[in-house]
Amino acid sequence: MKRENRRVQAFVAAVALVVVAATAYVLTGRDEQRTPAARQAEIAARGRAVMPFDLERTTHRFAGSATGGVQTVTSEDPADTEQVTLIREHLAAEAARFGKGDYGDPASIHGAGMPGLRELEEGHDRIAVRYAELPAGAQITYTTSDTSLVTALHAWFDAQVADHGRHAEHG
Repeated sequence: MKRENRRVQAFVAAVALVVVAATAYVLTGRDEQRTPAARQAEIAARGRAVMPFDLERTTHRFAGSATGGVQTVTSEDPADTEQVTLIREHLAAEAARFGKGDYGDPASIHGAGMPGLRELEEGHDRIAVRYAELPAGAQITYTTSDTSLVTALHAWFDAQVADHGRHAEHG
């Protein structure tokens, strides 16, 4: 009987711990309480609703520079015309939105608290956003003379690389 009571007590304590942890997570909304793999899986799921191309067949590259940086998305197979077309259409539309300060798509994928996001939205009129096609996809080049915006762009790039995991890289 005592052994059974201990098991029940241990079970109740474990359930209480889970409830407290879940409540703390919901109340704080902190992403850092999730593992990087869980965060990346969540980002991939959200990304499917925004990005029309297949993350498994494409690669995101983020290269910072002294004046901003370059975001590139390419198809793993340059002959995959469907992916190349989807990449180009998406990045052309994103570049147009970013030039107007609309970073709603990255916010919907990565969260409104994404590093650098607020600064990019507020300083969009001081960032030149240029779209260009590449043989296997497309790129967006961000250029600014405002060092605080360069820092924000680099933080934004780093957050995307971390969140996209194996689907993204620096350089």
